[in-house]
Amino acid sequence: MDDTIKAILYSWYEKKIPSILPRDINLENYIDIKPRKIIAITGFRRTGKTFLLLDLLNKLLENKNRKQEVYINFDDERIPQKTEFLTDLIPSIKQIFQEEIIHLFLDEIQNMPDWSRWLRRIQDNEAFQIFITGSSSKVSSKEIPTELRGRCLEIKIFPLSFKEFLKFKNIKINKETLKYSENEKTKTVKAFDEYLKYGGMPEVVLATEDKKSEFLQQYYGTVVRRDIVERYNVQNEEGLKAMMRLLLNSTQYSISQLYKTMKSLNYEIGKTTILNYLNYVESSYFTYSLPIISKKVKDQLQYPRKVYFIDNGFINTLSTRYTKNNGRLFENIVAIDLLRKYSQNNNIELYYWKDRTGKEVDFVIKEDLKIKQLIQVCYDVEYYDTKKREIDALVKAGDELKCKNLMIITKDYEETEQIKNKEIKFIPLTKWLL
Repeated sequence: MDDTIKAILYSWYEKKIPSILPRDINLENYIDIKPRKIIAITGFRRTGKTFLLLDLLNKLLENKNRKQEVYINFDDERIPQKTEFLTDLIPSIKQIFQEEIIHLFLDEIQNMPDWSRWLRRIQDNEAFQIFITGSSSKVSSKEIPTELRGRCLEIKIFPLSFKEFLKFKNIKINKETLKYSENEKTKTVKAFDEYLKYGGMPEVVLATEDKKSEFLQQYYGTVVRRDIVERYNVQNEEGLKAMMRLLLNSTQYSISQLYKTMKSLNYEIGKTTILNYLNYVESSYFTYSLPIISKKVKDQLQYPRKVYFIDNGFINTLSTRYTKNNGRLFENIVAIDLLRKYSQNNNIELYYWKDRTGKEVDFVIKEDLKIKQLIQVCYDVEYYDTKKREIDALVKAGDELKCKNLMIITKDYEETEQIKNKEIKFIPLTKWLL
């Protein structure tokens, strides 16, 4: 075991850290926080968790000894998935490097056996700070093992925001007004069209046009195989993939409807299995679902849930039904941006609203017991009937939920209108994102 650890440690010692494009997330804020916590960086595969760690390491190594800042990637095929490897790791680092560890960075550790119990022991008995990453919810605050509760602080990583996307494209934004300059306008419109279509997965953003869809399909294949099928030992892989295709071609789902559709396609899958599959897919961070807002728990369980995907690129690349549907792509961007915005606020909950006549509001933002904001997403409000439908639903929901903060996110219409003693703010999506 010592030889394997030695090889991995010297690989790290000799590794040249690549230059990293900056993100809005600053991990320096979490260095040596009090009380001392394990910093758990979670999120979908390839969203940039490893590069955030390496960026932090670059900054730390400006003033510190590399032997005291140790990084290990548990996706390394040389690492045996055995508890003994973890048991031997810290003593071996100290013996080989002959230095006290200051920070320990553990990438994708959740696949190791007994990882959480080992982390608990190390956290309790060592003085250095630990950063971990994970591409499954095993590391998240919802599923973190009992022995680590209270010892971890979770930071959720999403694909690039539009603001970060523009930075990656080297398009300048005025920091004071968050607006782009006139001479950048054409580039920004083109960039938004790309962001709408291919999303914000960092490697995809930097790829040439002919490689973007290929990368997205590879990511999809990896998450299905490694984060769902292998992790949960799914026996009916074809049934799982069929269900995921149904989700990609839907805006909402219910267990009963999925069951009926799967049965009509000759997939023998029970409702309990479908529910398990849905949980597996969400645990990989590939999808997020929103329930209807209701005081009755029964309603939240029985009504369909709206489904959103971690990145627009997957809808565009994998869906056969919504590829050209800008309305769905707009709404998905808003959903992920809201999840990103409120990811560190445990008091915020997201829902949708719908009444018995079919009127619907896309997003209800609830903070504690109060409704903070209602948001509609409407790609084009140019047509009177479309605009009236969105307004009527928003006004009715505002009355029912006692909320005055009403917004409609549009393609390019910007105005504040007074309707039925209600103030409704219309804002273009690009401006809202910035």
